Amino acid sequence: MPREVRVRFAPSPTGLPHIGNIRTALFNWLFARHHGGKFIVRVEDTDQARLVPGSIEAMLDGLRWLNIDWDEGPEVGGPYGPYYQSERLQIYHDLAGKLVAQGNAYHCYCSQKPPSQDSQEQRDRRVSASADCKCRDLTPEEISKLSKGQESKVVRFAMPKEGITRVNDLIRGAVEWRNETLNDFIIMKSDGFPTYHLAVVADDKLMEISHVMRAEEWLPSTPRHLQLCEALGYEPPKYAHLPMIMGADRAKLSKRHGATAIGEYKDNGFLPEALTNFMVLLGWALDDKTDVVSTQTVIENFTLDRVTKSSAIFDQEKLLWMNGMYIRELTAEQLAGRMTPFLERDLSVDMLPVDQEYLQQIAPLLQERIKSLEESANITSYFFKADEEFDTGTLVQKGMDRDSTLSALKAALDDLSATDDFQHEKLEEMLNATGERLELSRRQFFGVLRTAATGRSVSPPLFDMLEVLGKDRTVSRMKNAVDRFSAAS
Repeated sequence: MPREVRVRFAPSPTGLPHIGNIRTALFNWLFARHHGGKFIVRVEDTDQARLVPGSIEAMLDGLRWLNIDWDEGPEVGGPYGPYYQSERLQIYHDLAGKLVAQGNAYHCYCSQKPPSQDSQEQRDRRVSASADCKCRDLTPEEISKLSKGQESKVVRFAMPKEGITRVNDLIRGAVEWRNETLNDFIIMKSDGFPTYHLAVVADDKLMEISHVMRAEEWLPSTPRHLQLCEALGYEPPKYAHLPMIMGADRAKLSKRHGATAIGEYKDNGFLPEALTNFMVLLGWALDDKTDVVSTQTVIENFTLDRVTKSSAIFDQEKLLWMNGMYIRELTAEQLAGRMTPFLERDLSVDMLPVDQEYLQQIAPLLQERIKSLEESANITSYFFKADEEFDTGTLVQKGMDRDSTLSALKAALDDLSATDDFQHEKLEEMLNATGERLELSRRQFFGVLRTAATGRSVSPPLFDMLEVLGKDRTVSRMKNAVDRFSAAS
C-alpha cells in the first residue's frame, strides 16, 4: 500500500461501549498493526442532545482493558487534533460556507416552519431526512419572505439529481446507488453543530485517514460521503463495511443474547484476551478450523480478504468455552491474581483478606472446571471458611445408612488426626485402605469425606483438595461433621 495506513475508531458518547462498536475498534486496530500504520481514536460528539456523561471514559477504559492502544486521540494527543469534534466547529462552518458558495449546499428554511411547541431537537430530526424540502429551488424573494431577513443556520447538501454514485468496497465489492433516489441531507444543524456526514468527511480528510472500516449499517451513508468528498475536492478514503453481528436466533444482537456492554464482560469474569479472540471471529477467520488464536498471530494474518460478507453469529456458549480455554492456559500465580478482585468483591468480609500463597495452591485445583472468573467466590469459599450449617443428611451416600455413614466419619477422623503426612498420595493410600476395611466403595466413602470437608457433593479431586486444606482445617471439619451427624441421629 503506497499510503501510510491510517484508520480511526470514532465513537459517539451516546451510551456504553458494546460488542458492536468495540469489534469495529478491534478490526481497525488489527488492520493498522498488520500494516505498521496508525490507529486513531476520534470522539464524534456533535449530537449534543444525546450525550451520555461518562460514556467516553467507559469507551477508553474498555479499549485499555482489551489492550487496544491508540497512536493518536484523547489522552495521547497527536498532530491532527483536537480529537473531539465539538472542538473543531470552525472547520465545519467554513466547509459548509464553502459548499454553499459553490452551489453544492443551501440554507434550509423548513426548520423555521414547524409549530412553535416543537423542541429544537424535534425540529432538527423532523427535517433531517425530509424528502419534501423545496428550499433548494427558492428564489431570493421567497427566501427573504421565509427568513424575514434572518439567515437559516440549517444547511442542506444538494445531492446530484441524476447519475450513479459507486464505491468499490474492500469487503463487499462494487456497490452503486442511483442519485435520484437519494435525498438532500442536512450538514449543519440549527444548534450550530454539524451532522455526522459533514464532520466525518472533513475529519477523515484532515486526519489523513486512508481506510474507513465501519459497521455495515453505515453503508447507505457512503454515497453521501462520496458526494461530499467530490464537492470538496477530496480524494475519498477506501471503504470497508464490516458484517453485522447477530444473535444465535439470527436477530440483531441485543441484551437478551447476553451482556453487550464491554464493562459487563469484565464484571462477569471474562478474560480480555478471550473476549478479543472471540470478537476477532465475529467476521474474520484464520482458516476453517482454528478458534483459539493469539493476538499476535491475528495481527500477522489480518487481511480484509479474510473478513466475511455474511452476518457474524454471537454465541454466548462459545464465548464461555473460549474463556475457559484461556483460563486453563494461565499459571497458578496468574490465575490467583485474576481471581483476587472477584474474591474481594464477592466473598464475605470475614473471609478477607485473601492469602495469596494459599490461593495459588487452590487455583490449579479449579482450573479445569472454571469457565468464568465470576465463579471464583462460589467455587472457592469452602477453602476459606467451613460450611458448618450444611444439611448433614447429604453425608449419607447411595447404598449407605446412618450407622455406616457415622462409622465412616469416625474412621476417617481417626486416620486424619493420627497422620502428619498430608501429601495427597499418602492420604489416598491410607483412606483407600480404610474404605476397604469398612467394606465401602470408593464412591461411597470418598463421597462422605468430600461432603464432610466442603459441605458440597462436588469438588476438585478429593485428596489434592485435602492436601491444600491442610490437617488443621480438615480435622476440624471432620469433627464438626461427626458431632452434628451424631446429634442429628
